[in-house]
Amino acid sequence: MKPIVTKLYTENAEFQQIEVLRRNRTKRNRSATFFVEGVRGINQAVVNRWPIHAFVYSRENRLSDWAEGLLAQGVAKVHYELPARLMQELSQKEEASELIALATMPADDLARIPVRDDFLAVVLDRPASPGNLGTIIRSCDALAAAGVIITGHAADLYDPETIRATTGSFFSVPAVRLPGHTELLPWLAELRRRRPALRVVGTSAKAPIPIAQHDFTVPTVLLIGNENHGLSENYQALCDVMVTIPMSGSATSLNVACATSILLYEVARQRR
Repeated sequence: MKPIVTKLYTENAEFQQIEVLRRNRTKRNRSATFFVEGVRGINQAVVNRWPIHAFVYSRENRLSDWAEGLLAQGVAKVHYELPARLMQELSQKEEASELIALATMPADDLARIPVRDDFLAVVLDRPASPGNLGTIIRSCDALAAAGVIITGHAADLYDPETIRATTGSFFSVPAVRLPGHTELLPWLAELRRRRPALRVVGTSAKAPIPIAQHDFTVPTVLLIGNENHGLSENYQALCDVMVTIPMSGSATSLNVACATSILLYEVARQRR
């Protein structure tokens, strides 16, 4: 279907509806629409057939063949043509991006996470940093996790900083938001029924078992705690085992994204 082309010349109400998606979490959630900026992110959204509501661009400067090609594909329902100064206002880059996508949020449905024989998923307990959240999603993509679950009062999954930190992996790894651990319980029970060997593995600097001594070759759900407070007691109670990353030197803890990446690498190492 041919897209609707809407030309905006001023910071009118329609422009403001676009601009607010970049900075306002509540408005993003109400409209179920979020910003995607950057060539790799937009390419991965298109490759993974992610629903794109609109493309935003300016024709005051010549668009690249890449941008023209995407616009010609009719991937988005709406095309917004803006003056260059308004593109600069929308863009989070020093030099404005030539193309911004407004993508559609999927439902927060755990059924989106595929359950294979070698199942591996990551559950995040109240992650506080969009940058850490995006980096974890990127590592999940690189190290074969089936999905990510974000629970509790957490950084916004659809914050532009989160999307940017994934460098495109956001569109390859199902990510689901849940209010808390209670909503996870039926899913875990069904997983245990379908995969009786499943192990729920928690992480803590004080845990007794080093990660290399735990068997990660079985179906696994990794529980990762908050940056400052670690895993809540409710999540610790769900764990079959608690593991730790051995460290030397004066460091007493690792950045949560680094720690999660190390854990995922150990899982991948053992499974190879």
